[in-house]
Amino acid sequence: MTSPLALPTRKDEAWRYSDLEALARVWPDVPGKREAIDVAAGESITRIVVQDAGDVGAVTVEDYTITLGRDARAEFYILNTGGQFGRITLDVTLAEGAHFEMGGAIIGGETQTLEIVTTVRHMEPGATSNQTVRSVLANRATGSYLGKILVARDAQKTDAAQSVKAMLLDRTATANAKPELEIYADDVKCAHGATVGELDKHALFYLASRGLPPADAKRLMLKAFVAGVFDGIADEAERARVEQAGLAALEKLL
Repeated sequence: MTSPLALPTRKDEAWRYSDLEALARVWPDVPGKREAIDVAAGESITRIVVQDAGDVGAVTVEDYTITLGRDARAEFYILNTGGQFGRITLDVTLAEGAHFEMGGAIIGGETQTLEIVTTVRHMEPGATSNQTVRSVLANRATGSYLGKILVARDAQKTDAAQSVKAMLLDRTATANAKPELEIYADDVKCAHGATVGELDKHALFYLASRGLPPADAKRLMLKAFVAGVFDGIADEAERARVEQAGLAALEKLL
């Protein structure tokens, strides 16, 4: 949950694309949760976060602070679909040899503003991280991913990556991507990429030529676009639950 001391402004880069008017309506008692997670050395956790506030005018902010000990591992899988303004933030600190994995999907329509904001701090040598985010946006929705990777001076042999892709179903929708690298070590491997596009018309035509109705063709392509971010969920029942929730959100856009 955000600090009650001051309402964020657009001068703060982390809130630049947010629906601050919606946030102001519930300030300072912002619905959501705040959680600190410590993963001990050598341990591993998997967390699944589904933000699907049913009320179309709902505002939800979830903050997670994750600290990974030596050789620890954390996997986060995020589906952000609900409410007028839905924001999920992760602040991750990695010790030596730790690994952080995140797969996130943002699916929104109407006038929703949905965000995933991450800060991943590589503080010691040999840690790795990988973040994959996919957004599908329709009508006048805004979907944003702001991801910062910080590599400290002593964090040699860091290997960190971000992949961000957004699909716009309408030209009135907006996708914001702000991958950011802040590197103070000199023996690292860090990469990021971001793309925004539309459904491939040639692929849609091909599927239609094989007898697939247009709505089914869109559904199939969007399912393939989003589903990959959840492939790492080992529990098949949990993976199916998240994928089904994602499909239900996509259905509302078609």
